[in-house]
Amino acid sequence: MSGDATYHSHRHSRVLIAAPGSGAGKTTVATGLMAALRRRGTTVAAFKVGPDYIDPGYHALATGRPSRNLDPVLVGEQRIAALACHGAAGAQLAVVEGVMGLFDGRAGTAGHGSTAQVAALLQAPVLLVVDVRGQGRSLAALLHGFRSFDAEVQIAGVVLNQVGSARHELLCRQACAEVGLPVLGALRRDDALAVPSRHLGLVTAAEHAAAAGVVARWADAVAAQVDLDAVAALASASPDGPRWAPETELPRVPGAPVVAVAGGSAFTFGYPEHAELLAAAGATVAVFDPLRDESLPPGTAGLVLPGGFPEFHAEALSANVALRAEIAALARRGAPVHAECGGLLYLCRAVDGAPMCGVLDAEARMTGQLVLGYRDAVALGGSVLHRRGERVSGHEFHRTSVTPRAGQPAWAWAGAAPEGFIQSGVHASFLHTHPVAHPAAVARFVASCVKGRP
Repeated sequence: MSGDATYHSHRHSRVLIAAPGSGAGKTTVATGLMAALRRRGTTVAAFKVGPDYIDPGYHALATGRPSRNLDPVLVGEQRIAALACHGAAGAQLAVVEGVMGLFDGRAGTAGHGSTAQVAALLQAPVLLVVDVRGQGRSLAALLHGFRSFDAEVQIAGVVLNQVGSARHELLCRQACAEVGLPVLGALRRDDALAVPSRHLGLVTAAEHAAAAGVVARWADAVAAQVDLDAVAALASASPDGPRWAPETELPRVPGAPVVAVAGGSAFTFGYPEHAELLAAAGATVAVFDPLRDESLPPGTAGLVLPGGFPEFHAEALSANVALRAEIAALARRGAPVHAECGGLLYLCRAVDGAPMCGVLDAEARMTGQLVLGYRDAVALGGSVLHRRGERVSGHEFHRTSVTPRAGQPAWAWAGAAPEGFIQSGVHASFLHTHPVAHPAAVARFVASCVKGRP
């Protein structure tokens, strides 16, 4: 099948929310903006630059639509614009939330994977959110530097965040005027806008009981203190171009096998395009919640266990003995099982002593060390997903260790021992991959589900 995206005529406007550095308030402003615009009747499409799974959960609450990641490292820069057009189908305005500082990308590169790179690929104007605590006229120098650093990036406006007083706001507005950048909003300091954090960032929206209330507070603050009309006017029309379409990416397998995909609060780290590609390959996608459902969906022929935070739900997952036994039996039969990160933990004998599925002869434990970064990995063996020797760009993001680190290992990458497990139909690893970059792996998985064995 051709990997070329097909052409569609839908047009939308887009704006990208960025910042000089992490912690400036991008998520508050971007998500609040999405929700405030939706309240006014605008259909908003949400996106997040990079591999992050947590912010998109808040975006989905704000927009009522899935949020999608735009990551040039994981999917290739040539796919970014087409994926944005796909994700914005039916929307009037796309709001893209950046990652880290505007020009921060993959370590050791000149901004590959950065918000700036995505802004240039989308030809989207940038609204810069600046934490102005401790700043007055110096803000002008900061903005001048950011605006002149890369001619391909159009910084079109500013939102002041953490403003201390009316006088402070006036000083900051004067600084922006000095460099000719319009101020589209000014948010006062407000502890009520904070969200609980934990070892991998914000608490996920699916787990945060008051998440909808947090998004509503963000929307209230943005609606009151940001000029929504000005933001909408700032947004640029999307350039004509191809739209990514899952059905053009891979062959359709006959037989409509049921692929069970774990969801719920413990398994939130998945990309929406994964389910779309599974369906395009001919699978019947059935989502289930391992915290609540005591059995797999009827007729399950294959299982996808995405990442998430099973370590924070270990007791409840462990208590669901019937489901654990059914998953173990499915794996024993050789059925295809694709497990990433949190999914890998769930397949171990135990997580921090709490019994899990016991598919893998390994123990998982929380550690104090954050493992984070992109990996250029090579498949060490043939599996239900990949052929031996295939190369992928993936991402690690966890504070857990698995002992042993590998059985028959799945992956190798520079600077680390081989990692992961290939065992009959099971492919389990800490490595997150984006299926858009590897549609053949999805097709191979669905074909394995039809055959019943790898």
